[in-house]
Amino acid sequence: MDLTTARADLIKNISSAIDDESVLKAMSLIPREHFLPPEMAAFAYDDRPLPIGLGQTISQPFIIALMTQALKLSGREKVLEVGTGSGYQTAILAELARWVISVERLPEFTERAKKALGELGYNNIDIYVAKKALGWPDEAPYDAIIVTAGAPRVPDGLLDQLKVGGWLVIPVGPIDCQELFKITKRLKKNTVQSLGGCRFVPLIADDAWPEE
Repeated sequence: MDLTTARADLIKNISSAIDDESVLKAMSLIPREHFLPPEMAAFAYDDRPLPIGLGQTISQPFIIALMTQALKLSGREKVLEVGTGSGYQTAILAELARWVISVERLPEFTERAKKALGELGYNNIDIYVAKKALGWPDEAPYDAIIVTAGAPRVPDGLLDQLKVGGWLVIPVGPIDCQELFKITKRLKKNTVQSLGGCRFVPLIADDAWPEE
C-alpha cells in the first residue's frame, strides 16, 4: 500500500472516534513520514507510537487527534506546545492555530523539527530549546497549552501561563502510564475532564520528573 492511501485509511479509521473535521483535515494534509527516521517511514500510518531516536517517540495518531480536538482551535489562538519532539504535532497545531510556540529540551530535536517544518513551508511556528522553567513564560499568556509527555502532577507553572477560559491538555500519572486530562482555567476553580488512559514518555523538568 502506498503512503497516500495508508494516510487516507488511517484518517478514516480514527474518524469513528474523532468528530472534529478540522483536525481530521489537518492530519490528512501532513505527511507523518516526513517526521520519522527513514527506516520508519513505511510504518508512518500505523496507529501506534513510533521511535524517533534518543529514547523518544512520535505519538499514536489517534492520541494526537484526541488531544488536538480537545483544544477546540478556531484559527485565532496562540498555542504553547511543551515537547516538540519530531514536530508532527507542531505541524497539526500550525494548521489550526494562529501561532504556535513550541519548546523542546533536546537541542537535536529542536533543530530536526525546525528543518522538517521549514521544508513544509510553515511560518507561524517558533521553536525554542527549553529553559529551566517549564513552558515558555516569555510569550504567555496562551489560549491553549498541549503537553506531549507524561507529568506526575499538573504543573502550576503551566497553568500560570494559560489565559482564563483556556485549555491545558496533559497526560498525568505514574511514569509508566497516565490519564489524559483537559483542564479549563477558571477564575475560581478550574474544571478537569478525563479523556482516558494513555502512555507517554516522561516530562523532564523541575516541576515534573527529574532527569536520571
